[in-house]
Amino acid sequence: MHSAQALTAKVALVTGAARRVGAEIARVLHQAGMRVALHYHTSETAARLLCEQFNQQRPQSALAIAADLQAADSENKLIQQVIDQWQRLDVLVNNASQFYPTPLAEVTSATWEALLHSNVKAPFFLAQAAAPFLAAQQGSIINITDIHAERPLKAYSVYCISKAALLMATKALAKELAPNVRVNAVAPGAVCWPEGDNALSSTEQQKIIDRTLLARAGSPSDIAKAVLFFVRDADYVTGQILSVDGGRSV
Repeated sequence: MHSAQALTAKVALVTGAARRVGAEIARVLHQAGMRVALHYHTSETAARLLCEQFNQQRPQSALAIAADLQAADSENKLIQQVIDQWQRLDVLVNNASQFYPTPLAEVTSATWEALLHSNVKAPFFLAQAAAPFLAAQQGSIINITDIHAERPLKAYSVYCISKAALLMATKALAKELAPNVRVNAVAPGAVCWPEGDNALSSTEQQKIIDRTLLARAGSPSDIAKAVLFFVRDADYVTGQILSVDGGRSV
């Protein structure tokens, strides 16, 4: 199971695959020989560009699929589109997620619903919809959690709660789907700094790096390589969460 040969023609669905960590995961799986379905919500241009690049490298090896995972039954429809295209699914990477601060006094029912939905409900129902297809291929699920699933981040309580739920979903699904589907998670540390309104100042970034044993930020490729390990090389591993955080959680 250690060669690109082993993954040739196998199919992976990566959610939130247009940019940042999701795009890098898709790229690494594609380079390893897989066909990749790139799910996106709003980043259509980036997703289509990535899809085009992949198809230029290997014809019919990529598909871009738009889906709002907050919409009813979107999970079943997304899985079905992948099956319609390639008649199989070997790997589901639940990468799509939302991240923004929720100071306690400002938390509303709507922000709670939105974060819990995108960060744990959608991955869970995607796993449910994908399960029979993954089982047929002895496939696997990789959830992207967060080191803050175990150590809360101030002013991000709802995000941390949602990622903690995804951590438990990883273990629960590993038990539910054994022995035919392996379920694991990768928990990134400081890998991609938040953008836009949630951006951190260079001082804040440095504070985080100072608490990291390897004294530097990681990169999306660190996460993608960990995902590839679970997909290709970890035949006897399930129900595990691998922290890729430069030692920060120590």
